[in-house]
Amino acid sequence: MTSEPESSAESDPAEQSASQTQDDHKRHPAVIAAAIALPVALLVGVIVAAVVVSGNSTRPPEALGPVDAPAADGPECSSLLGALPESLGDFDAAELAEPSPVGVRAWAPHDALSEAVVLRCGLPRPDTFDVASPLQVINGVQWFEVSGADAGIEASTWFVVDRPVYIALTVPNGSGPTPLQDASNAISAALPQTALDPAPLPS
Repeated sequence: MTSEPESSAESDPAEQSASQTQDDHKRHPAVIAAAIALPVALLVGVIVAAVVVSGNSTRPPEALGPVDAPAADGPECSSLLGALPESLGDFDAAELAEPSPVGVRAWAPHDALSEAVVLRCGLPRPDTFDVASPLQVINGVQWFEVSGADAGIEASTWFVVDRPVYIALTVPNGSGPTPLQDASNAISAALPQTALDPAPLPS
């Protein structure tokens, strides 16, 4: 009669080692962190993709410093700011960094690296606006252009000179005519036309 081999209370060392390795793998902090981080990374990727697809920009708020604008808090500028459109051509209304100046609006391009279009209302008469200044009429509004080329700025600032307050629209070079056209429509609707008041020619 052959005897049955006695069963050992201890498991096979190879199986015990494999089991221990699996337990260590499950409990290792790096593995746990990776398990948490991967879904978060995937979620962030989905959010970023959704932002890109929807066309919304992750551009930070526009930081604009104050300038001399004595009429910025007046009723004319309040009327104009309320009438401005959400878009000027390919530029969409942008958030302003706090504290934001009074009487200012900005529109950001879809390209986050390009400059924004900025409108300031309630400015004093431009220093270089005199009776000899050339003007351009756009959708019923008379504008006086001050190029930034001499200062090395790749933008022009256009001043509205035939309304109760002076308004400046700074437009990056290459933006096309649409921002000025859309702004002119809003200005014509919000503010009445007034007589020009240029400075006399310097003596």
